Amino acid sequence: MQDGQENVLSTTGEAIIRGAQLFIRYEEREQGPQGEAQSVRTTLKIADHELKLIRHGAIESEQTFQAGRRLPGFYRSPYMQFNLSTDTRKLDIIRKGRSLQVSWEYGLYVYEELSGQFALSLHIQEEPTC
Repeated sequence: MQDGQENVLSTTGEAIIRGAQLFIRYEEREQGPQGEAQSVRTTLKIADHELKLIRHGAIESEQTFQAGRRLPGFYRSPYMQFNLSTDTRKLDIIRKGRSLQVSWEYGLYVYEELSGQFALSLHIQEEPTC
């Protein structure tokens, strides 16, 4: 939720486990300024007490979330770029068998000014095999 407005994204992707870290990769389609579809590959790196969101393609960005910490990141597109930081108030990561739930709340700062307050939740589950 961003400042009272709710958005939902449902997509498929792949999960890779490396040690204690889980990587979730999926592709997003962003609309460019001329209305054209642009591809963005998104990777979520999930560890015990940290979540990192990395995007590559038409948009390049990185955000890191750790409860109680303000951490630097960036955003770049062909039309603009800026440094940002995330001040994470809450980060909960719950693994249950083959599913994972992550919820976090943070303030997003652009050039040291608060740009918005966000509350996100993520539910990841393995698709059943036939």
